[in-house]
Amino acid sequence: MPAASLSEIKSRIGEEVGVSSSILVGQARIEAFADATEDRQFIHVDPPAAAQTVFGGTIAHGFLSLSLLSRMGAEAMLLPEGMAMAVNYGLDRVRFLAPVRAGKRVRGRFVLDSVEEKAPGQLLMRHSVTVEIEGEDKPALSAVWLALIVI
Repeated sequence: MPAASLSEIKSRIGEEVGVSSSILVGQARIEAFADATEDRQFIHVDPPAAAQTVFGGTIAHGFLSLSLLSRMGAEAMLLPEGMAMAVNYGLDRVRFLAPVRAGKRVRGRFVLDSVEEKAPGQLLMRHSVTVEIEGEDKPALSAVWLALIVI
C-alpha cells in the first residue's frame, strides 16, 4: 500500500490513485472458492457442462472477483502515513457486469471519491473500483468500496 500524507491523499480526491497488478483467475482458484463458499454451481466447477453454455466454459463466481479487491487494494490504494490498520467498512454499490472466464487475469482500477473523518483518528475512505478483465472491453464489476482507516 503506497503511503502518503493526509493532505496529499485529500488532494487526489476525484482522481485515479492506483491500478493493481493482474491476478490469474484459474480453475483451481475457482474450485477453491466454490469449496469455501459451498457454491458449486456447474458453470463454475464442471468444465464439460459449462462448455455447453453461452459462456463456453467455466466462469468465476462474481463474489470471487469481488473478494480479490482486498489484494488489489493492498497494492493500489493510497493510505495515510502512520496508519495502524485498515478495516473493510463495506460496499455502497456493486454491479457484476461481465463474467470472468477461467484462465483470465483481472486487475483493479481505483478512484478516490472521498475522505471523511468519522471520529478522532478514524478516516472513512470511499473508492470507486473497476475490475478489468485482460483482453475484454467490458469490466467484470464496478463497486463503491469503503475502508475505515485507523491512525
